[in-house]
Amino acid sequence: MKRLLAACACLLLIQGCTTVPDREPLPTARNVDLQRFMGDWYVIAHIPTFIEDTAYNAIESYALSPDGTIATTFTFRDGGFDGAAKKYTPTGFLRDRVHNSTWGMQFVWPIKAEFLISYLDPGYTQTVIARNARDYVWIMARTPTIPDADYERLVAQLKDWGYDTAKLRKVPQRW
Repeated sequence: MKRLLAACACLLLIQGCTTVPDREPLPTARNVDLQRFMGDWYVIAHIPTFIEDTAYNAIESYALSPDGTIATTFTFRDGGFDGAAKKYTPTGFLRDRVHNSTWGMQFVWPIKAEFLISYLDPGYTQTVIARNARDYVWIMARTPTIPDADYERLVAQLKDWGYDTAKLRKVPQRW
């Protein structure tokens, strides 16, 4: 069942793997220090894929693997804080080894969905993972919450990039 869900998620993600012709490509962060980027990121808000549309306590964790890939673990509770624990383990692949901000994320071989680190604050405490198709997006932080002003600034940036911010869902976080 997990493989079927992952395959379906990949098919949805593939729809947006190419740049939409009438839109400029999204910016990406410059000079991402991969060692600093690794670790846990709480999902603050997202335009979710179907597998995470009822996620609570969502965390995305990254670790560099010896082969240069990025071991990724996405965990959350489904439907509530006491919901079933869910875990997905896609693999990240660097597509841009100059800036380290353009990745492919593989749930099922051979598909590598687009994964852009479009924003990263200098302290590596907040990030936005986006896609040129403007279909999915993730606002993440090193802490389960961020100041309202930061959240509003990031949402405004998404709107400027062409995202439909009405589709954003704040991910409930309670620890």
